[in-house]
Amino acid sequence: MRHSLALAAFLAGFPLAALAQSESAPVAMSYGDRPFFLIDKLEDGDLKDKLLSCVGQSPQKTAFSIGHRGAPLQFPEHTVQSNLAAARQGAGILECDVAFTKDKALVCRHAQNDLHTTTDIVTSDLAEKCSTPFTPASGDTPAAAECRTSDLTLAEFQTLTPKMDASDKTATTAEAYLGGVPGFRTTLYSDGAALLTHAESIALFQELGAQFTPELKDPAVDMPFDGFSMDDYATKMIDEYREAGIPASDVFPQSFNLDVIRHWVESEPDYGQQAVFLVEPGDDWDGADESTWVNTPAEIAEMGIHYLAPSINMLVDLDETGAIVPSAYAEAATAAGLNLITWSLERSGPLANGGGWYFNSVTDAIDSDADYYNVLHVLAQDVGVVGVFSDWPATVTYYANCYGL
Repeated sequence: MRHSLALAAFLAGFPLAALAQSESAPVAMSYGDRPFFLIDKLEDGDLKDKLLSCVGQSPQKTAFSIGHRGAPLQFPEHTVQSNLAAARQGAGILECDVAFTKDKALVCRHAQNDLHTTTDIVTSDLAEKCSTPFTPASGDTPAAAECRTSDLTLAEFQTLTPKMDASDKTATTAEAYLGGVPGFRTTLYSDGAALLTHAESIALFQELGAQFTPELKDPAVDMPFDGFSMDDYATKMIDEYREAGIPASDVFPQSFNLDVIRHWVESEPDYGQQAVFLVEPGDDWDGADESTWVNTPAEIAEMGIHYLAPSINMLVDLDETGAIVPSAYAEAATAAGLNLITWSLERSGPLANGGGWYFNSVTDAIDSDADYYNVLHVLAQDVGVVGVFSDWPATVTYYANCYGL
């Protein structure tokens, strides 16, 4: 694939050789050390033996491995560098979470109102444009801010510097508020990170030879916004793929908003075929009690939806022996003929004392980092997921390559 002049322009000096993507110069892929660090922690058994048998294999790109905002375990999310890292780890599908600016341009941000934790806005000249400008911690009141993409024009957004997603709620200065990065992450790879518009992400992912999974984020503002409706927003996102000449077969548009998914299914028959309905457990969720499921998998399939993406904790459970097994919800989704994708591996950091929210349905079986692979094995072989979002795609890529996924 030839290099795009538009891509070269927006990278503004980023070494274009790093993006070489052709039959003679493919993206250089590497597993790095982390998959082996996790495999070493596994108890002796069939899974460990199988994974060790693949130590000498060469990394191969796989659509089973999906970059969750790139590779944000170590790189600032939704940046050029985060996505380059994910592609180099073999992620065959890359994600842009889509939000809009004040002038209705589409940009890659996990939420419309996360600029105060993912960029330097609170210390920039744009700080006073925030919906809620920074206020310092005082007594029992934590430091706070809320800065939205819709507070800024595209030109203003593009002046910001991205950073690892974090904040220090004890901060008494805006500079200190930018801290708070969890110990299992790092700021080592933050210097020089570059933000992406949605259109720029399309160009970059295309250059990297990856498929696309944009997630339309629910706005933090009331809709319509200055005449811009949810349908307008959903359509504009798809239009940017159409205008870039990206075939519908390479795009997996996502949303937690069922109305958005149904809009794509009904109004975008080509791109809607691979629309991914994201779901997470509600406050009264009981994986064994169908009455607590907002929509059953059978109902979702009847709407013409083919891809369902529940969080990991919805798809696994423990049997009477304490072993990790597919949940009743997972079995219902399989029976309904839905393609399952799940999220997000490596989001929880070191796994100890139950592993946190993503593993709260199997807490008693989680006690070390090795359980990333134990859970992934059940998801792949027993639940039958077709893709896994990960904050460090190499972990999933290694498994997928080893098992031929």
